[in-house]
Amino acid sequence: MKKIIALAFVAATFVQCSTVPITGRQRFNMVSDAEVLPASFAQYQGFLKENKISKDVTKTNQVKRVGKKIAAAVDRFMRANGMEAEADAYKWEFNLVEDKTVNAWCLPGGKVVFYTGIMPICANEDGVAAVMGHEIAHAFAKHGQERMSTGQLQQLGGLAVALGTRNSKNAQLWNTAYGIGSQVGVMLPFSRTHETEADKLGLVFMLMAGYRGEEAAEIWVRMSQQSGSQSAPPEFLSTHPSNESRIETLRAYLPQARAEAAKYGIASKN
Repeated sequence: MKKIIALAFVAATFVQCSTVPITGRQRFNMVSDAEVLPASFAQYQGFLKENKISKDVTKTNQVKRVGKKIAAAVDRFMRANGMEAEADAYKWEFNLVEDKTVNAWCLPGGKVVFYTGIMPICANEDGVAAVMGHEIAHAFAKHGQERMSTGQLQQLGGLAVALGTRNSKNAQLWNTAYGIGSQVGVMLPFSRTHETEADKLGLVFMLMAGYRGEEAAEIWVRMSQQSGSQSAPPEFLSTHPSNESRIETLRAYLPQARAEAAKYGIASKN
């Protein structure tokens, strides 16, 4: 049984690997759009019903305007790279909700929410575009599906070892070690990889939409200033890269992002 599960693990990994456009990273995904999108759309509608939509017309219109421009850039990229089916599957929607949390997110299929708490950090329309590009990039690169797939493999791997462990005490000890090992050695660095990848992809998309790429790094400068002296965990134990790392990465990647964006045309900002 252990050998069968191990072979299934290897076979699934081999078959389900693909390449993230632009970054070229190999990703693993066992979850199809057909499985995840209906749930994503339903979850989004449920969230909107349970949360207060912002009545700030100016900021709401800004979020929607920027979202449409970034979405158009992503759509242009996908259709230029033979991803028409994926482009057609997106049902773009952008909303601003009343919540002091500094946050924004994009569900699979293009369902985006900004919280009012992040708007001061955005500071301007280019800042909104930087956040928008980053969040949409998570959906574009299928990071959510990849995390789900990795979770499935963790369960499969855990089952394989447990089946070969006759001593229940040893199995319990192994499960504890496996949880710690997977958290520090796999899941957290994996999440940091996603964040860095979304930073880079988002930078390309905001440039394609006609926004100032320099603002992507400035978002994290302002985030650092707001954090002030608040303590933060060491980067290797954090799910996100440190603000300083993101600033450095985004500034270093800007010339390459501009070259990539230029391949697909730069839209007018206005």
